[in-house]
Amino acid sequence: MAALRLMAFDVDGVLTDGRLWYAADGSELKCFNAHDGHGIKMLRDGGIKLAIITSRRSPVVEQRARELGVHYCHQGVAAKLATFNDLLADLDLDPVQAGYMGDDLLDLPVLIRAGFSASVPDAPVAVRSRVQHVTRHPGGGGAVREVCELILDAQGKLDAQIAEYLA
Repeated sequence: MAALRLMAFDVDGVLTDGRLWYAADGSELKCFNAHDGHGIKMLRDGGIKLAIITSRRSPVVEQRARELGVHYCHQGVAAKLATFNDLLADLDLDPVQAGYMGDDLLDLPVLIRAGFSASVPDAPVAVRSRVQHVTRHPGGGGAVREVCELILDAQGKLDAQIAEYLA
């Protein structure tokens, strides 16, 4: 984790609890956790490039990515590994310098390729057994924050980020 320069996240089941909410007009609603969002901002402020790679498309994901300062937001991605590899090439990174957090079988190719991989407690066993870290917190409920702090701590940056709030 000390070598990470890019951290990418899935959305449904990671940044959200995985439930899909639809309004009467057919629009999609998503519930994001503020603690997770702050963790993402902390990673960004710590010099980590951020990406979202998700198979679904939703305007609220684009809005949330903008709010958090996520550098790359890729939606409607069927082959996540190809997008991940493109990010590595664009940023001139080796896989060991990139992490990914996902929660389902569709995420496995990226989870296996990434230098750091994480998932959530309710992910299928086939996913949990192949990642380096399974969070204590659920998707949409602090799992992303947990991973962000884990990365920052491994890079020796977490205490400095916390100290900013104690001054």
